[in-house]
Amino acid sequence: MPDASDLRPGEVTVATPEAFDAGLWFIGRIETPWARRADCPRRGDAEAGPLCRITLFAPWAAGLAGLEGRARVQVLYFMDQARRDLVRQSPRRDGETVGTFALRSPVRPNPIASSVVTLVAVEGDTLRCARRCGPTPSPRRS
Repeated sequence: MPDASDLRPGEVTVATPEAFDAGLWFIGRIETPWARRADCPRRGDAEAGPLCRITLFAPWAAGLAGLEGRARVQVLYFMDQARRDLVRQSPRRDGETVGTFALRSPVRPNPIASSVVTLVAVEGDTLRCARRCGPTPSPRRS
């Protein structure tokens, strides 16, 4: 759990539940040029953004069949470095706060993000694409 030193003036946290209500499977891994959330651009660039890789784990790679030749793909991903306990945030760092759900912030209780990426190539179990906004997630599987 992040500590209070990560908070901006006026921000409010809540205690997070002990257990999750649902589960999910990580079906792949995204590799980007950024290792830390702080290094990521606020918005990715679908045309001039850096190339990133999305590699699917077996047996999910078979689901990539038919993507070749598509211009764009919508990617849902889990932001593993996001705080999950903020309910009010100070985006301008001035002490004025708004509710988490009024922002496009990666800091949210269920840190699932959506990004439309430019598909550059499909190479077996891997997509090469542009416009990925987050850091490379912590390793879950190899």
